[in-house]
Amino acid sequence: MLSASTQLFRLSQGQLNLLEACPRKFQHTYLEQLNSPANPEHEERQTLGSRFHLLMQQREMGLPIDSFLQADAQLQSWMAGFADAAPEILTPASDNQTFRESEHYRTLQVQDYLLTVVYDLLIANNQQAQILDWKTYPKPPHKRKLESNWQTRLYMYVLAETSAYLPENISMTYWFVQSEGKPQNIKFNYNTTQHTKTAKKLNQLLNQLTDWLEDYQNNKEFPQVAPGSKTCDYCQFTQRCDRISFTEETVKDTLPNFDSIQEVSL
Repeated sequence: MLSASTQLFRLSQGQLNLLEACPRKFQHTYLEQLNSPANPEHEERQTLGSRFHLLMQQREMGLPIDSFLQADAQLQSWMAGFADAAPEILTPASDNQTFRESEHYRTLQVQDYLLTVVYDLLIANNQQAQILDWKTYPKPPHKRKLESNWQTRLYMYVLAETSAYLPENISMTYWFVQSEGKPQNIKFNYNTTQHTKTAKKLNQLLNQLTDWLEDYQNNKEFPQVAPGSKTCDYCQFTQRCDRISFTEETVKDTLPNFDSIQEVSL
């Protein structure tokens, strides 16, 4: 697909998730760079999440964070709750054998692709390595859903491939810092069987992407999901893909009955 002088195609966990969920949406989003106007509420949540990540990064680097906390009651509440729930994470080890780094960046080349990961916090010693990830949305997803997410799979896979740690000595923990008022965590322990499965699935997906990119260069679009798929329900590309989403059908069905719709308190 790529000549020797061409840059590698960079892929993140978010791109792998989208590619697996809907190849056509991947095409519109990343190859054609088409995006709908941002939702203000979603942007606000993203901004707050980014501020918490920055707060944790500054704290890990030993920079002062008091002014940060005093200016934002929400961040102050999250940090206080997290400190109560996981004081061991916020307390660096007294020995010199433990490596800790916030926003730890790693890359791995697989085929013609450069896979990139950024760990919110990596804690590693001679025996094990822990990947930690901060989440600021209210409700944790089901553990099985999170396990199949490419963030979980790719983050542990890349660490195993780029370090001397055996898969069995690698773990990843998600911390949901505002989960129903009390921080909660979901932890995954890695193993060789999972590593082999991830390698197989990853190479299959990248092989498909290579074929789709070659077809795209010959004016053939990426595949679509099956008609009626829930993936289309809230997608901004339903019209471009000649699909009617569930939400659009619902609106059409209820158009004559506006008077019977009661206001819902959010």
